[in-house]
Amino acid sequence: MKNLIFALLLMGIGLATVFSVLILIIYFGKILISLINKYAPEEEIEKTSATANTASTAIDPNVATAINMAISKLTDGKSKAIKIERI
Repeated sequence: MKNLIFALLLMGIGLATVFSVLILIIYFGKILISLINKYAPEEEIEKTSATANTASTAIDPNVATAINMAISKLTDGKSKAIKIERI
């Protein structure tokens, strides 16, 4: 009986330790994300150059048709591509 109580106590301490470490990871992660967003924000993309590149990298109509047919076949006609652009 003494061993069972000791085992349950040890298991409780282990679970509490894992839970507290996971909580610390979550909060430190949130703090890190907020600091990075504050001091190193994401660079904004210029819209003028983005619109100029879209016209020059238009998708071939045959490729767009093939992509739409593949999506239709995979989803049994329930979905379709709204916008296809080259990355």
